[in-house]
Amino acid sequence: DGASNRGIDDIRSLRANVNVRSMRSKYKIYIIDEVHMLTKEAFNALLKTLEEPPPNVKFIFCTTEPNKLPDTILSRCQRFDFGYIEENSICDRLKQIAEAEQVSVADDAIQLVARRAGGSMRDSQSIFDQLLSFGETHLTAESVHRILGTASDERLIELIDALIEQKRDVALTHFDAALNAGVQLNEFVDQLLNYLRDLSVVATGATQVTLLSISEVNRASLQRQSDAWGIQTCLAAFQILNEARNRMFRASHGRALVELALIRMSLLEDLDLLSRFLSSGGQIPAAPAAVRQSPPAVSAPATTPSPAPVSSPAPVSTPGPVSQPVSEAPVPPEVRSEPSDDQKKIEKKNEIQSTVASESIESSAPAVETVPFRPGMESLLLSQLVENTEDLLKDSVKGVASIAISGPKQLDLQFSKSYNFSKQYCERPEMLARLENSLEKVTGERIKIRLIVLEPTTQNENADDRQNRPSMAQQRAEQRDLAPAADDFLQEALSVFNAQSVRVDVLKVQAEEKKEDS
Repeated sequence: DGASNRGIDDIRSLRANVNVRSMRSKYKIYIIDEVHMLTKEAFNALLKTLEEPPPNVKFIFCTTEPNKLPDTILSRCQRFDFGYIEENSICDRLKQIAEAEQVSVADDAIQLVARRAGGSMRDSQSIFDQLLSFGETHLTAESVHRILGTASDERLIELIDALIEQKRDVALTHFDAALNAGVQLNEFVDQLLNYLRDLSVVATGATQVTLLSISEVNRASLQRQSDAWGIQTCLAAFQILNEARNRMFRASHGRALVELALIRMSLLEDLDLLSRFLSSGGQIPAAPAAVRQSPPAVSAPATTPSPAPVSSPAPVSTPGPVSQPVSEAPVPPEVRSEPSDDQKKIEKKNEIQSTVASESIESSAPAVETVPFRPGMESLLLSQLVENTEDLLKDSVKGVASIAISGPKQLDLQFSKSYNFSKQYCERPEMLARLENSLEKVTGERIKIRLIVLEPTTQNENADDRQNRPSMAQQRAEQRDLAPAADDFLQEALSVFNAQSVRVDVLKVQAEEKKEDS
């Protein structure tokens, strides 16, 4: 057993017995269960034996977490991954156990246990052994739900029906009744998630996929609910409930989170209609002609070019509810089609003018002077980075203890341990992206930012450095003095050797001389 014999001493005793041949069989087989529990030293002691094993020795390693095994072990072994066992095979095995134990078990109860095992024969037998320990002579699906603390298929179907019909009070009533009947909250939420998964699968038209939440007898109910809700709404409901499930691990009011999630799910509308609207290009369908009456008043003068004084009363008389000429009724729809094209042209011109105006505004904006990304400019880079950030991110960047250029395209922001919260906030992907975008505005090139926590010794040294550090104005003056263009001797040397200045470093001797002079 790798969990209880996991030390290097156990592996040493195993290695000592490896070379002893078996007297009764051809091979000696060592089976180590839960091998991922061995220590690193034990794995290292086993490497040589695995690489050159004796011809009469075979090792079999069993584990449920192969990702925890070192690569050096995996590369010396042949790996065989066992898949999930079919539900029918598990049911047949459980029926054999029930006959051997002389216990009467309903078929739906056996199917429920097999479905809950998730393809594991060991888990199914453990659950079945737990059910048999209660001493009941006849096991039904209701007794299985009562012992395991799960909800029946009928409860799940009724709850989802109430959510689809947007009957929030009925849905919360079913939820409360399930908890009062002994259903565990976590189990109920997991069942609902699997039920929503089954709804999404059925909504896609997949008829041969195995259901995870209810039996195959109730597939017709799933089909009816998926047709009423739609695949987009099913996916949205799954996301809402899954978010509540993740938050339950960090909260003490898990029931309230689930109830609020059920209310949000009941507020969902037909999202498939919205999806079709967006896929069609987002064009709003035309309103009825009776509602859109504003275009005729504008287009009426355009239909009569010559008799202007005669046609002017016509648009005034059209709004009246009692209009005697019947022939004028079909005319407005034909006339209304032309102004709509004109309005489209006008709107298109307005859009072009707005884009031209925005481009002119952007072009007229003054160009921002960039800061060169090279050693010696760290303090200026940090100050500009703080100025180009906003909100809480700006306050977090202010907590940077020091800054260093660690590569051609990499900048290190070093935080002290007291500002670990600021570092964790900046480590968020969206915050780190904002920092890199701000740094790109400052330097004009894409720089990768790395966040580091300083050790206590480093913090003390940095504190001493901050005391002896010159002011920001002095640093900027020194940076201007160190510019290659300002040094005549350096420019002459560059021209003689046909060289190019890469960076400028201040020697420690020069820095000490400046301190002594000051």
